[in-house]
This record gives sequence, structure tokens and C-alpha cells, in this order.
Amino acid sequence: MSSQYLPLVLALAIGLLYYLMSFLHKLVHRLQPMKISEIYVYPIKSLRGVQLSEALATRHGFEYDRTFMLLQVTPEGHKNMAVSGYPAMTQFLTDIETDGDSNGTITVDFIAFGDVDQAKTLKVPLRPDTEKLEPFQVNMHYSPTQAFKMPAKYSEWFSSCFGYEVVFVYLGDNKRDVLFEDMKPDRTRRSLPPLLSSVPFLNLPEREAEKITFTDCAPFLIVSKTSLADVSARLPEGEEMDITKFRANIVIEGAPVAWAEDYWAKIKVKDAEIIMQHNCIRCKSINIDYSTGKPGVGESGDVLKKLQKDRRIDDGAKWSPVFGRYSFWSPKTPPRTLRVGDEVNVVRLNTGTTSWTWKGLQ
Repeated sequence: MSSQYLPLVLALAIGLLYYLMSFLHKLVHRLQPMKISEIYVYPIKSLRGVQLSEALATRHGFEYDRTFMLLQVTPEGHKNMAVSGYPAMTQFLTDIETDGDSNGTITVDFIAFGDVDQAKTLKVPLRPDTEKLEPFQVNMHYSPTQAFKMPAKYSEWFSSCFGYEVVFVYLGDNKRDVLFEDMKPDRTRRSLPPLLSSVPFLNLPEREAEKITFTDCAPFLIVSKTSLADVSARLPEGEEMDITKFRANIVIEGAPVAWAEDYWAKIKVKDAEIIMQHNCIRCKSINIDYSTGKPGVGESGDVLKKLQKDRRIDDGAKWSPVFGRYSFWSPKTPPRTLRVGDEVNVVRLNTGTTSWTWKGLQ
């Protein structure tokens, strides 16, 4: 064979090998279907979540997920509160109660760091009437929105638990913009070469902008139980990593290998399509001891560092380890109720790991 054809032959061989590996990867997933093992909804951002057997999934996330949040009152104004900077938020348990056609309530139990005498309970309307509420501006991760300040009695209750002044707000029907660069509405139009963008049948309409609640970056966060086992294996014998520290919405059981989800681009839960667009980059919140509401001690308080050794796989966030995938409800799939036990199949894989594109946020 002439040496001039050798590069072409090698390229074809590499391409064929990649195709076969991709085919086999998909085949493994189809032969071994996975399932939803846990569903979580977090009605108040950064407080403990509610584990459910089923939940209504929509374009903007699970119903009731992160529609309330807390902000600390500071001399400069207000500061968004999250577990990484406010570990005491782990001391608030939540539950959702619905009663037929009524609006329902959120029950918040403050467990007071194990002090039973200081424990107390608050009831919050699940869908407050916003007509009489004062507008309140919230800016999360450079994506602002208008919210509503809840009546003073709610903020005062939370303030008494934390020991400093906080404000309790409700999102209402408002939403925040998703700011991933590769998901902006004009991305499809901008991706066409200038000469082709003027061709009528190629000049595609702009994609509808994705919107979210008080979730950080995407409507859904999906994690793998197989990958969780890999994290637990890094802890001393007998210790297991608490899945709730990763604050996922959907936990999937049955992935053939740990970290397979790094390459998932789209999954199907029955006939519902979920697009897995970005990695979830992690912070020190996974080191918090939920039983004490303080930074963890020992090896369980050093999980972030353990993951940094081999899980910094995102070129867009080079210093942060990855666990889980930020995901979006397919625009062509109407709202569906997802249930624990629903079968999950991978229907599309990425050729490599995805890259973080939310500018200024890591």
C-alpha cells in the first residue's frame, strides 16, 4: 500500500472503531434498562428536600421545586443563601401537603441541631396569593427575576431560627433565564455561516428560551446510583455517601458503570425525553454534616477534595469536580408524571464530555 494512503486508512479505521464503541455503548444500555430509584423536590431552595414516589415534570422542572428561597439581610442589602455558605440550612426539614382542590401547604420543621426543646414548626401556603405581596428583586447567578416578599411572620420565624435577619420570598409565576451560552435562543441562527443564514429554508426560527425557577442552572439535576457507590468507596469502610447531599431531582439506578452519565446526551423515561446538556460542578456543600449543620469532620468532611483527584473532567470549570448532569425537559414532550420505578433508557450519547458555558459562574 502506498504511504500516501496510510493517513486516510488510519482515519477510516479510527472512525470505524469509534462507531463500533458507540454502538456497543448504546447496546449495553438498551440490554440493561435502568430505572428511577428516587425523586426529590425542594420547595424551599437549599433546605432539605421532600422524597416523593411521583412528581409532575414540566418544562421548568418538577412542580413546586424551588419556588421559595431565603436571603440574609446585610448592611449592603440582601445576600442569597445556599448550603455551601449557610450549613445551618440543613437543619430545616420540609414536607408538602396537598388536600384535594385546596392550595396545600409546606410544613417546615426546624430540628435545632438536635435540641428538641428548641425545635419548632412552620406552615407555609404552597401557592400564596401574590396580589397583596410586595415585589422583591432576586438575582441568582447573574440571572435576575422578580419575586414576592412573603408576609413578615414567615421571615421573622426563619430569622428566629437562624439568629440573624432573613427575608423569605416566593417566585410566583415568574421565571429566570438559563444563561448557558450554547442554549441561548439565537444559538441555532448564529451557528449558520453568514452566506447560508440568508437562505429562506435554512433560516430556522429561534428556539424558545429555557426558563427556570430558583434552581441553580437547570430544571432538573440527575445523578447515578452507580456513581454514588464509587464515591462511597472512597470513604472509610462502613461509611456511605448521603445521596441527599448532592441535591438531585432524579436518582437513576442500574447504570452499567460508574460515571457513564458523563456521556449521556438524552434519556427517555417511558415516552418522555430529557436532554442532559451540562455537567453539575460541585462545591463544598457536599462536605457538610447534615446531622450537625456544620462542616463535616474526618474523611466524610473531605469528599470534595477526594473528587477533585479524578473528577475535574469539565474544561469549562477546570477546578471543580463533576457529579451528575444538569438536564432539560424536551420541548416536544408535554408535562408528564414521573414515578419511582419508571424505566430509563439512554437514547443519545455525546462524543466526549461537555463543557461548562455559563459565563462567570463556576
